[in-house]
Amino acid sequence: MEQEQGTSGAIPVTVIPGDGIGPEVVGATRRLIDEAGVRMAWDEQPAGASVFRRGIASGVPQETLESIARTGVVLKGPLETPVGYGEKSANVTLRKLFETYGNIRPVREIPGVRTPYSGRQVDLVVVRENVEDLYAGIEHMQTPTVAQCLKLISRKGCEKIVRLAFEVARAEGRRKVHCATKSNIMKLTEGLLKQTFEAIAPEYPDIEAHHIIVDNCAHQLVKAPEQFDVIVTTNMNGDILSDLTSALVGGLGFAPSANIGHAVAMFEAVHGSAPKYAGRDVINPTAMILSGVMLLRHLGLFEAAALIEQALLVTLEDGRFLTRDVVGDARSVGTTAFTNAILDNFGRTPARAAVRRHQPLNLAAVTTTAGTGQAPAPARTVVGVDVFCESEQPAEVVGRTLEERIGGLPFTLKMISNRGTKVYPPNGAMTDMVDHWRCRFVLTEPATPLDAALVHRLLERVEGAFPWMHVEKLHTFDGHPGFTRSQGEDAAW
Repeated sequence: MEQEQGTSGAIPVTVIPGDGIGPEVVGATRRLIDEAGVRMAWDEQPAGASVFRRGIASGVPQETLESIARTGVVLKGPLETPVGYGEKSANVTLRKLFETYGNIRPVREIPGVRTPYSGRQVDLVVVRENVEDLYAGIEHMQTPTVAQCLKLISRKGCEKIVRLAFEVARAEGRRKVHCATKSNIMKLTEGLLKQTFEAIAPEYPDIEAHHIIVDNCAHQLVKAPEQFDVIVTTNMNGDILSDLTSALVGGLGFAPSANIGHAVAMFEAVHGSAPKYAGRDVINPTAMILSGVMLLRHLGLFEAAALIEQALLVTLEDGRFLTRDVVGDARSVGTTAFTNAILDNFGRTPARAAVRRHQPLNLAAVTTTAGTGQAPAPARTVVGVDVFCESEQPAEVVGRTLEERIGGLPFTLKMISNRGTKVYPPNGAMTDMVDHWRCRFVLTEPATPLDAALVHRLLERVEGAFPWMHVEKLHTFDGHPGFTRSQGEDAAW
C-alpha cells in the first residue's frame, strides 16, 4: 500500500525498539532504511517489559496505541512478558487489538548459511491466521482436574486468511497454495478452513490449490520442502509450522514476519528478546532487516526494499562478515560490523540468490461471514443440549441417575462421554475416566421448542444430582448437525 506522507514529506512509522536485543536489531534496520534514501518519520514508542513494570497489565501504553492508530505501520522489536508483571503477551495484545489477522512468514535458502537443506532451493511462505483459534485464550478449569480451551474458528476469519494467502501468491509470482488443516479430526473447526479454502480457490484459477493434513504437511516439509510455495493454516498450526520452516534455512535469526490487517501492519523478527546478549553487539540482525524489507514492500517502496535485500544477500554470500550464529565466535563479526558490510554492498547484486520480484499486495475486503457462496441464513433447528457436569461416580451411576431425574421432561439421555469417548450406555470401552462428563440430551419430539425455560428445567434436574459447568445447544443447519459425535457414538442425534 502507498502510505500517506506527513507534512515534511516523510512517511510516519511507529517504531517499538523492544526488549533485550531489540534496540540493536531495530537500530540496524532503521539505519539501513534511512541510508536507502527513504524518508521515515520514526515515532518511537514503548511496549513490553518497561511498560509492565509501570503497572500496565497489557504491556502496551495508551500513547503507543494512539501512535499505531495514527501511522498504521509498525516496526517492532521483540517484547518480553516478564514473570511477575502483567498477564497476556504484549505481542499477542498488539496483534489482536489492531486485527492484524494474517501472519506472513517467508523462508528461503540463505547464501552462506549451511544447513542440511542447502542446494534444495527452499523458498516458501507460511500464511498463518493470527487472531482466533486457540489463541483466543478462552480457558476454564471445568473441574479441579479438567481444563478446557475453546478453539474458535469463524467463517469470516477463514475467508480473510485464505484470500490473503492467494493474494500473497499472486504478489510474489508464486504458483501453488496448500491449505494445511487437521480437519480429519476437528471436522467443524479445522474443517471450516478447509471448506472455505475449497470454496474460494476457484476464484484464483492461475494458482494451484491443494489441501493437506497438517501432520503430513510437517512430514513433507522435512522430507521435501521444495515442493511448497505458500501454506495457509490456522493459528496454532501456523505457529508450529512456521518455526519448523525457519529451521530449514538456518533458524529464527533468518525469520522475518509481517502481521497484516486492513488498517494496521506490524513487522517484526520472529525470534525473542535474548536478554543475555543485550548490549553486547553480537546478534545477527538479519531477521529484523528482512522484516524491514517487508515493511518497505508494504509501503510500495519496492526499489528500496530490493536494494537492502540484495545488499544483505551479497554480504551473506560473500562470507567475510558473518555473525556468531553462522560461523561461531572465533570468526564472527558483531551487529554493527555486519550492518556496515551491508551498507558497503548497497548497489551490488548477489551471484547465486536472485531477489524475487514483488507486486503490491491486494488486501481483498471481506464484508460478510457468508462470503464463500454459503447461504447467509441456513435453516436452524435445536435438537437437544450437551450438559457438562462433574462427578466422581462411575459412568453407569451417572447415567442411571440422570435418566431417573429427567423423567417427565421431553428429553432422552442419548449418551454420556468422557474425554470424547462414549461410555454410557456401556459399549465395552476401556476409557480411563475422569470427573468430567458430557451428557447429551436430545428432544424426544424434534418439533418441541427448546426455549430457555425448558433448558432451565433440565439443568435444575441435573443440578440436583451433579454440579454442571457448561451447556451447549445442539443445532442443525439445513439438516446437517452443527456438533460432533463422540468416539463410539452411533448417530449424531
